[in-house]
Amino acid sequence: MTRVSTGSNYSIMTSNLMRAQQRQNILGEQVASQKVANDLKGYSKNAEVLTAMRSAQAKIEGLIDQTKLVANRLDMQDTGIGQVADGIQTGRAAIENAMAAGGATLMQQLEAAFSNVTQGVNTKSNGRYVFAGALTDTAPTTANSMADLTVAPTTADLFKNDTYIATNRIDQQTTVQTGVLGDALATKAFDAFKQVQAYVEANGPFGSPLTSTQHTFLEGMVGTFKAAHTDALNTQGKNGLVQKRFENAGVELKDQADTLTGMVGGIVDVDMAEAVTRLEAAQLAVQAAAQVFASLQSSSLLNVLK
Repeated sequence: MTRVSTGSNYSIMTSNLMRAQQRQNILGEQVASQKVANDLKGYSKNAEVLTAMRSAQAKIEGLIDQTKLVANRLDMQDTGIGQVADGIQTGRAAIENAMAAGGATLMQQLEAAFSNVTQGVNTKSNGRYVFAGALTDTAPTTANSMADLTVAPTTADLFKNDTYIATNRIDQQTTVQTGVLGDALATKAFDAFKQVQAYVEANGPFGSPLTSTQHTFLEGMVGTFKAAHTDALNTQGKNGLVQKRFENAGVELKDQADTLTGMVGGIVDVDMAEAVTRLEAAQLAVQAAAQVFASLQSSSLLNVLK
């Protein structure tokens, strides 16, 4: 009876020591990693909630990354639209100056203004044309000079963009149209410059001073350029509203991401002060179990049993 009791005690103390060491190891890993566990099994009943939260985090991070890319493209679109608008306004100002001081250099000034417009239409972002629709590797317009405007059968023939208008998700429920097409942006501008080019080809260059006929023609063109400029500004304004929506969405998504991070942290992060206290207690338990085990192991009766 004595032998069986001693063997039973040995078995119990072995189990106690193993459990104490296992708990010490678990708590040691928690303190080292500052996490409750290193896999979902370690979170037991919270595992399903944690999986759902991490899935939501991945979706939100994906939307944040997309929002940044779209915001960059919208910034480039704003720059391009602004360049088109500036080119039109410069052309209008040149016409008004010609009406006051003569038109000897008007066509040179208009050519420079038109070049500004075409550069705006052919704006790139990350090597891709932003106003080309889906044909991002193709320049939206082939026009290089005002002479191209009258050579082409129609103004539409000068634009090579397709009809695809980009749309992007602004959040998990809402999709917003973000693209602008080259022909929609600049057809009115091209038509305005084309009318001046066609007039010169039909009637000869502008002089200083202007003839009454030339003055009357240019007076009419001021309104045409003004309408084209207003149209470009309206396009820029719409682009700006979309920019603001994505800016606000980016802030909201960041807040959601931070909230989820906090919630996940509440599940997976260890309370370090508490974990260190538990680890110290576990280490003491291991030491105590080891001492008892060593005491039993050194007894002569235990050696006989072994």
